[in-house]
Amino acid sequence: MRDVCVIGLGLIGGSLLRAASAAGREAWGASASPVDAAGFDVSTDVEAALRRAAEQDALVVLAVPLPAVRDVLRQVGSCAPNCLVTDVTSVKSPVLAAARSAVPDARFVGGHPMAGTAESGWAAGNEALFRGAAWVTCVEDDTDLGAWAEVARLALDVGAHVVPLTAAAHDEAVARISHLPHLFAEVLATIGAQGGPVALALAAGSFTDGTRVAGTRPELVRAMTEGNRDALLPVLDEALGRLGAMRGSLASTGGLAATIKSGHEGAQALAHWRAQTASGIRLDLTAPDARAGLRAVGDRGGRITAITEDVAIGEVL
Repeated sequence: MRDVCVIGLGLIGGSLLRAASAAGREAWGASASPVDAAGFDVSTDVEAALRRAAEQDALVVLAVPLPAVRDVLRQVGSCAPNCLVTDVTSVKSPVLAAARSAVPDARFVGGHPMAGTAESGWAAGNEALFRGAAWVTCVEDDTDLGAWAEVARLALDVGAHVVPLTAAAHDEAVARISHLPHLFAEVLATIGAQGGPVALALAAGSFTDGTRVAGTRPELVRAMTEGNRDALLPVLDEALGRLGAMRGSLASTGGLAATIKSGHEGAQALAHWRAQTASGIRLDLTAPDARAGLRAVGDRGGRITAITEDVAIGEVL
């Protein structure tokens, strides 16, 4: 198994360092800020960690917030220009563009584990965080599939399953199921708090469920939503259109049947999706159309669950 160097030791990076170590990989990390990581090989010297990665031909994982990615990539270009590089950032297209600009000779494969909590920092990390989670591993037209398989194996080793997508497809999807919910949570939390002591005293499950992610550090929410502006704006317009139609219906007829029925059907669609029986697939990663085959799996909501030599094994619904 390839060694792992994690740059950035917050919730995701810290959890990945723990999980990679537990999976039997030699792993070390670095963070610009000191962390109390007794028992783990970490430091505040990012460039020293990257030079070690170059010496040991390690997989470098960027686990820093989106605004810091470009600067860290420059350090990678200086200290470990030939290393295999991935990231765990919640927006993929800007990171891909930054990697192509800053480290054009590096083997880069974008990644994003769909796991996390409203908490942050090394202390919030958990080696079990990725178990059962979807981990997007990007497949572009020029992606080196050997590098892709290495990144996918890391995700599998820490308990995730792999969803192969392009950066653009990832960003459009997470605008709907992650970034828009974050913005709605912020609005709901604001409106609830403005209700004063009575509203807060009566707040129960529907409010706390709907506002859970509003407890995330504001700078992290800003980074992901502002960084995904191009994909998020049309999704936000779609949501505002539905809210406007709902408001108009309530004002004119007093009825909300269409909105409530549509939402209930959406929730049922998710439950039905998860209850389906999957069909097994095998993809030869050396085949000329392997990239298209992987993307087709992801586009159908499928996943890769194992990689054996040059074969990706998975399932689609």
